[in-house]
Amino acid sequence: MGMPMNGPQGQKNIPIGKLLLMNGLITVDQLEYALKIQKQKGKKLGDTLIELGYIQEQDLMRILSSRLKVEYVEIGKREVDREATALLKRDYCEMHTVLPIELNEKGLVVATVDPMNFFLSDDIRVKSGKPIRFVLATKEDIESHIPEWYSGEESDEASESVNQEFAEFDESEMEQVDLGDQLKSEIDNAPIVKFVNNVIETAIKTGTSDIHIEPQKEVTRIRMRIDGQMVEKMEIKAAAHGNLSARIKIMSGMDIAEKRIPQDGRIEYKMEGRQVDLRVSALPTVYGEKIVIRVLGGIGTVLSIDQLGMSEKNLEFFRSILKSPNGIILVCGPTGSGKSTTLYSVLSEINDPTINTVTVEDPVEYKLDGLNQVQVNAKAGMTFAAALRSILRQDPDVIMIGEIRDDETAQIAVKAAITGHVVLSTIHTNDAVGAVGRLVDMGIEPYMVADSTVGVIAQRLVKKLCKHCKEAYYPDEAEKEFLELTDDVQLYRAKGCPECGNTGYKGRMGIHEVFVVTGPIKAMINRNEDAALIKEAAIKEGMITLREDCKAHVLRGTTSVDELVRATYSV
Repeated sequence: MGMPMNGPQGQKNIPIGKLLLMNGLITVDQLEYALKIQKQKGKKLGDTLIELGYIQEQDLMRILSSRLKVEYVEIGKREVDREATALLKRDYCEMHTVLPIELNEKGLVVATVDPMNFFLSDDIRVKSGKPIRFVLATKEDIESHIPEWYSGEESDEASESVNQEFAEFDESEMEQVDLGDQLKSEIDNAPIVKFVNNVIETAIKTGTSDIHIEPQKEVTRIRMRIDGQMVEKMEIKAAAHGNLSARIKIMSGMDIAEKRIPQDGRIEYKMEGRQVDLRVSALPTVYGEKIVIRVLGGIGTVLSIDQLGMSEKNLEFFRSILKSPNGIILVCGPTGSGKSTTLYSVLSEINDPTINTVTVEDPVEYKLDGLNQVQVNAKAGMTFAAALRSILRQDPDVIMIGEIRDDETAQIAVKAAITGHVVLSTIHTNDAVGAVGRLVDMGIEPYMVADSTVGVIAQRLVKKLCKHCKEAYYPDEAEKEFLELTDDVQLYRAKGCPECGNTGYKGRMGIHEVFVVTGPIKAMINRNEDAALIKEAAIKEGMITLREDCKAHVLRGTTSVDELVRATYSV
């Protein structure tokens, strides 16, 4: 889009809101509303416009670049410059949201969100000993690339140290080594400790959900699940695997001498002033114990309801459900579909000193101030049902159950909802309407399901197309028929570039189906009518199905037809 400007000097004196307006990026109504919200929250106008979803951060940066006469860069299009990153420490970059991206004969080029911060420029000049030139980049771009520009080097160093430590061992020698005799002293050697810490911290900072440590015949492979996809990160010598697994087992409270049966453990890892919970599972395989570490919570904060990515209509339905003074609100979907994130968003929204909120979870993924959170412990007899019975004697207003997974829990949850409590929980069904049938299958009478259920939110996570390399195309007749299109519409598909690891996708977003149990729907449930008829009635009342919600994202170019098929095939 062209920029109808009056020259660089004139631009500096024009308010940022007016510049965005002049470039057609926002409307007058949007600007007026954003100014009103800005006064209430005391934030910068640009940040307010981004939070409201009126503009993208890249749009703001390009306008600021033109206004301030500072180069705007996309870090993903640049090669990692190790000489540049060597001049500033990683924690300093994270603290000040900067990234040294180039060292040349003129000095150090540093990406920042605040190129007019002369105090920061002077501080970096002193620390690096080089002349500094600031360039402009988005906060997201800088924060997402710091781990890549720094952790690769740290991981290489850590894995190299481990490999050197065990370089003299070969496979035949390892068979004769009794790791149990001197294991305590061996696992405390610096390379192993540094390597494990580096793997965990890299996973947390890159948004990894699971770390897979997999022993093979000659190497141990480290893979991480990022955005739902397994990514191979590094390898170390097979000789180091015994010490590596022992280190993790000690950290997680497992029995290091027991290698014949599966074990589970937990690590409370402190990083950057916050505690991150890790769930650890060890499974014996032919080449040693395979270890999977699930990262719970991470460093990020709980999302607000507005940040869940719901469409305007779905958000309206969702908020109407939350206004109910009592009843069950369910979130459904397969494992890894973001159900817990949605539940915690609701808890964060309703968290109030005047409300007694109690949760029973397995595990407690986020610890929120102001809530009374209970951890399930099946071995000690603290099941969901047992905890619920006790919670009902604790005078609760809101009860959150991690999952309704058995008949007894379902019965107690329904009775709690009918007797005046708000009950939040998850349930495994393909779509929102299917949750009704699942409760009936668990032995709940249809009239009780109708009386107790307020609404159900079904969701999936779909991968977002990489904005740097997504490829435009026009769909063929088969795709047009699938999408129910009559006209030629430009769509986008995955291509692959260094920025997205050649996958064509970067990041994930939620798609949603919000089922509001209205009066007519209650009557249908009470009559135990077929789920297909109930779904048809809900659609007539305005419910947007998962497929239609994802289709809207496909038409906007944020995801692909392939993702639409993958995520909504069964619904």
